Amino acid sequence: MHPRSLLFVALASAGLTLGLAAAQTPAPAPVPAAAKPAALSDALPIPDAPAPKVSKAWLLMDAATGQVLAGENVDVQVEPASITKVMTSYVIAAEMAAGKIKGNDPVMMTEHAWREGGAGTDGSYSGFEVNKTAPLVEMEKGMVVQSGNDAAIALAEHVAGSEQAFAQLMNAYAKKIGLQHSHFVNPHGLTAAGHFTTAHDLALLGRALIRDFPEAYSYNKIKEFTVGPITQPNRNLLLWRDASVDGIKTGHTSSAGYCLMASAKRGDQRLISVVMGDSSENQRAVDSQALLNWGFRFYETHRLYEAGKTLESLKLWKGSADTVKVGVSQPLLVSTPRGKYDQLKASMDLPKSLQAPIAKGQRIGSVKVMLNGKQVAQAPLVALEAVEEGGFFKRLWDDLMMWWQG
Repeated sequence: MHPRSLLFVALASAGLTLGLAAAQTPAPAPVPAAAKPAALSDALPIPDAPAPKVSKAWLLMDAATGQVLAGENVDVQVEPASITKVMTSYVIAAEMAAGKIKGNDPVMMTEHAWREGGAGTDGSYSGFEVNKTAPLVEMEKGMVVQSGNDAAIALAEHVAGSEQAFAQLMNAYAKKIGLQHSHFVNPHGLTAAGHFTTAHDLALLGRALIRDFPEAYSYNKIKEFTVGPITQPNRNLLLWRDASVDGIKTGHTSSAGYCLMASAKRGDQRLISVVMGDSSENQRAVDSQALLNWGFRFYETHRLYEAGKTLESLKLWKGSADTVKVGVSQPLLVSTPRGKYDQLKASMDLPKSLQAPIAKGQRIGSVKVMLNGKQVAQAPLVALEAVEEGGFFKRLWDDLMMWWQG
């Protein structure tokens, strides 16, 4: 394919518009969120993100786009501690969606789960009685809210038969959702050889849970949970400090330090922060809050193009129609510094010549969005309709015209 810069983004009263040289169908303007007058502060440079003073790695991500807004050591392998249980939650939700388990399944708190993760251990526990069952959803809340290691083991045994077999599922799903630098050997996160992840992978995991299984994610905002006579609070202090925070998970071991993956939604914008290896339970909350506040203050998320909307009608040879409509199959979103929306520049890479037949959803090219020379978003362009081959005389005529023109 030969790239053609056909699409330009310019400041207009309605927001981002498409100016196509030789375009036949202009793309619709995205949500005109940037039509407001520029503030004086928009011209100022963005200050550096408030990096935690003590941490092994940290990151702030825009949940809608997956863009990393700031971070340090984001791909350095670290111990995830109990944030591991977010991966466990993802596997359980995925297996439930596949019909392999149900929310009302009776889950046994086995003696193994109780001895390895119960009240007699140094780690967090849920309090479910040994050799008795509880509904799967209740056991999962004991794992998510109370960070129960015993509940995580019991759930792993119920889903896969053993912790080892469940870890294989964890790694398979991790690969499926794009975690490139992670490996799990248990469902709870206690220190073990070969059990590691990265801040970037954890943010991607949190994003995937929010996107794919919102009901399972909703358990993370529960502030306290009771099992029998024992009521325990959620260890995520931000749930009490910031009403926009609805997750995600804390973690702590002596070797991992204090860890927190948090997420907050303000308006239509959601951010995910990850702080690994902080100095205390309170400090991880303070550092995470600072990152979230910084992100919401200095960045905004824009929906540039809607799925299924025509961005261009391309000339088509030898088809039952003379053109084919192309667009994006998923909404194209981008995160930008506040006040920089009008500086976005978009371009399409399209084939020089296109011939029928064309299948609906067939990839035709791509669109990329740049800001100050840096790519901030990219998406494939696909055919929005199927176009069959034309009749014999149509194909013959187009053969002649193609020869004549080139």
